[in-house]
Amino acid sequence: MNNKRNNLLREAAEWRLISLFFDCPTGDWFEQVDALGKQVSDKHLKRAAKLAQKQASEGLFHSIFGPGGPAPGREVSYRGWVQPGYLLSELSSFYDAFSYKPVTSEVPDHVGVETGFIAYLRLKELYGLECGDKESADISLKASCTFIDEHLSKFVEKLSKLLAASGIDYLALAGSALFDRVGPDRDKPKQIFLPVLEDDDASMFECGGAAL
Repeated sequence: MNNKRNNLLREAAEWRLISLFFDCPTGDWFEQVDALGKQVSDKHLKRAAKLAQKQASEGLFHSIFGPGGPAPGREVSYRGWVQPGYLLSELSSFYDAFSYKPVTSEVPDHVGVETGFIAYLRLKELYGLECGDKESADISLKASCTFIDEHLSKFVEKLSKLLAASGIDYLALAGSALFDRVGPDRDKPKQIFLPVLEDDDASMFECGGAAL
């Protein structure tokens, strides 16, 4: 059980650090990133935390994630067929069910808010185990899996690719670390390749051919 609790604490710290990378670097942001960077064991996140101390700035954040930026930070930007109002309502219901109230100026579908929610659920799961409330811990675990599948997985792969080409090292590392934890969209249709016919076989399908 101690290993389980240690893993949850580690995962919570990693998810929280990732969420900070996608939040605007104001206030005590640099201090929080530095402190968490020293706590996590993931080498890529540690390196990202160090690079962020030199590279991060409020202006850079808005130029990357803001309107017209190369890497939109909102889930709705990657899901053109989803109504923004419906998506925000669904996310708010998720957050309210677990009393998640992040201190941020970002909207509910921003990647920084969504990743912060997973960190929060990891801590909720840990708290349930500490209190001997396995049912509560299981609910938090299932909620995090569902949320990752239904929301984060829908846009993280594309976002990580955009950040990899941004030239901002700490964000590229953060995007890669996030995708490693989320994985590809399970509902994404697989590309189907049609068989290539040899010339001799192609004649079987010529227009105006004799009926069978």
